[in-house]
Amino acid sequence: MIEELLAARGAGELAHPGGTLLAHLGRTRDALAAWGARPALQTAGLAHAAYGTDGFPHSLLSPHERPVLVDYVGVEAEAIVYAYCALDRAFSYPRLLTGIVRDRFTGTASQVDNGLLRDIVELTYANELDVMTQSPLLRRRHAAELRLRLSSWSAYASLPAVEALERL
Repeated sequence: MIEELLAARGAGELAHPGGTLLAHLGRTRDALAAWGARPALQTAGLAHAAYGTDGFPHSLLSPHERPVLVDYVGVEAEAIVYAYCALDRAFSYPRLLTGIVRDRFTGTASQVDNGLLRDIVELTYANELDVMTQSPLLRRRHAAELRLRLSSWSAYASLPAVEALERL
């Protein structure tokens, strides 16, 4: 089970807004499930920080261990996790709606298809909204910027995700 792998790799001990990284990963998956995301995206939500992210650099697995994660979550979910973890945010966020992203592990820029773009956006909504919900300090510091960014991507997000942003 993926939760066991994540816990074995330290996710239950890593501090994160709202408790531990493992708790955050579970809440991210739960939000995606509540929004009606397909199973592969829900699973990706649970593992979305496995390789570390541009915003949370603590990795549980190395990008060289992709086959290990595939064994736990499947090819589709792992591809979403890798894309999310590899996203060079400074480069990619301003270009995201064009589908141009840069892999922070390889430095390579590429075009992602609309399906993966939607997955990245939906996962970003779930991740960021959980962080903002769990941390009043981060919400005060970053809510306005986050609202602008996520709102600009709303055409690629589900209606429940957009509504969750509005509620926050």
